[in-house]
Amino acid sequence: MSFAELDHLCRRLEAIRHAQAMLGVDEAVNMPEGGGEKRAEAMSVIAAMAHEMASAPHIAEWIAKAETEDLDQDQKAAVAEFKRGYINRTCLTSEFVARQVSASMRCEQLWRLLRARNDWTDFLPSFENVVALAREEAQRRAEVLKLSPYDAMVEQYDPGSRVADIARVFADLKAFLKCFIPEALDAQARRRARHPRKPFNGPFPIEKQKALGLELMNAVGFDFNHGRLDVSHHPFCGGVPSDVRMTTRYRADEFLSSLMGILHETGHGLYEQNLPHDLAHWPSTSARGMAMHESQSLFQEMQLSRRPEFWRFALPRAREILGLEDVSVEDLLSHVHHVERGLIRVDADEATYPLHVILRFEIEQELVTGQLAPKDVPEVWNAKMQDDLGLSTAGNYKDGPMQDVHWPSGAIGYFPSYTLGAMMAAQQWAAVERAIPDAAEQVARGDFSAINGWRKTNIWSKASRFSTPEIMIQATGEALNARYFEDHLKRRYLN
Repeated sequence: MSFAELDHLCRRLEAIRHAQAMLGVDEAVNMPEGGGEKRAEAMSVIAAMAHEMASAPHIAEWIAKAETEDLDQDQKAAVAEFKRGYINRTCLTSEFVARQVSASMRCEQLWRLLRARNDWTDFLPSFENVVALAREEAQRRAEVLKLSPYDAMVEQYDPGSRVADIARVFADLKAFLKCFIPEALDAQARRRARHPRKPFNGPFPIEKQKALGLELMNAVGFDFNHGRLDVSHHPFCGGVPSDVRMTTRYRADEFLSSLMGILHETGHGLYEQNLPHDLAHWPSTSARGMAMHESQSLFQEMQLSRRPEFWRFALPRAREILGLEDVSVEDLLSHVHHVERGLIRVDADEATYPLHVILRFEIEQELVTGQLAPKDVPEVWNAKMQDDLGLSTAGNYKDGPMQDVHWPSGAIGYFPSYTLGAMMAAQQWAAVERAIPDAAEQVARGDFSAINGWRKTNIWSKASRFSTPEIMIQATGEALNARYFEDHLKRRYLN
């Protein structure tokens, strides 16, 4: 049977992906700087080998024959998803994949070194190479997929999403936020007049911060038998479903940015750990794109971990572990609900965060199409930052276009997923409250079992067996609707 041939191939590819994932985690967490050159070489060779194996011409015959065989629904879904992946893989040659992986790894390693120095000049040649390869990739994919170049890139991170639809949603959201943020800041000022924001007196030892993070990860359902927490330059969730690797970064003078980062990445980790275990080597049992992935991390962070009820449960442990004295839930909320126009995306509050994403979405479209040269990114970035948030990044590259790891690592087309995920998370929480009317009170008791049960049934177990719109309709009763996100922001920041 051709299905059996595909099944065997998928098991081999799964093993290679496992090795690639762990090499990538080690490169970000443990590898000494001097190991970078050989690590990039090794990973580019492995990527090329995997690509050759997964895109061989005879696989097209296996797929065609498997589609005629007597398969059950799960097997049909697996073949369909493998076919989609195969078409996308055959857009690129193994030689190109090796060249691109090598370039992006070297650029990312250089970024880690040069961002701290605010050195755009030395970073630019490597960045130009990554952008040139991204343009070549986009063109290759566009020709095969019959999409625009940037649509073809977005397709790799969020299958089915199209730039025209995203741009329309983002334009409406941007207009809403430009009016909403001043209102939220005014409401915040009135609250602060009644209840001044209490500073939290550090330092907060990193080991104690880690202890609190691990305890809350465990409380919300993370399985440490199949995962761990480490430190890296940029927080991420990687590894594989059976061995999820998460990272954060700590500051001794405050603890919330790290803790919120941990809880955000835990949302990614819960999704990975709760994907279907049966036929785990099949692409149909993998996570359904990055918008869905971000919806799970933002559901955990924004819809759960920044709720008053969450801190009724978590604050006693934070007091005990970190030595917080005379801190109330309201004191804590004044920090986790703090709205402020800032330069750094990963530190932004949920009201201003989408503007950071939309800025990147607008810029990378022009990078891919060639309308914008990499050397001109700082100027355009500064102009958009001033227009959207009233802030300047002139001469400040490390807090401007060098602040994220995504572009150095070649992840162009990823950014829209963050804000699409935030909108999806708000809609999912509304569905949870309809299904579990006392969900918020369960959070206050530190009981996440019913909420996680809903997520497993309606999101996690669906994996990639359905499209993102289909999963949203099945889970919430309707397609993605921005109203839920806007209503969530109004309730949290204006009321």
